[in-house]
Amino acid sequence: MNLTKTLTIATLSIAMMSQPVFAFGLSFEWGDLRLCTSGNPNRVKNPPFVLEGVPAGTSKIQFKLVDLDVPSYNHGGGVVPWDGQETIEPGAFRYKSPCPPNGPHTYQWTAIAINDTGEALAVAKARRQYPE
Repeated sequence: MNLTKTLTIATLSIAMMSQPVFAFGLSFEWGDLRLCTSGNPNRVKNPPFVLEGVPAGTSKIQFKLVDLDVPSYNHGGGVVPWDGQETIEPGAFRYKSPCPPNGPHTYQWTAIAINDTGEALAVAKARRQYPE
């Protein structure tokens, strides 16, 4: 390896190490969700979400719930304006609750950070079983 190539690789490595790395993250708890196992979901308030590493330029966050055991069922979600808050409190939107009729299912919330022009900046996902 020649000296120029070695210096270029070293310079790039140092530059990459000095750049902060933020991953868009999402976590949630079901909260005070009433037990539902009938297969007939209720319209309920969103659970509390905790966000981290939301990209600069985000103006809203779109949330969507998917039952990974029955992905064709539309549980819905919502769009929430974002102004720097780390927590999205219950009541920001309503969706169809988890309500599996035959034992626990795995559910996944997806959050998409969106800027003012509608461009998706990053995606975060979090999974939990219901009932736990």
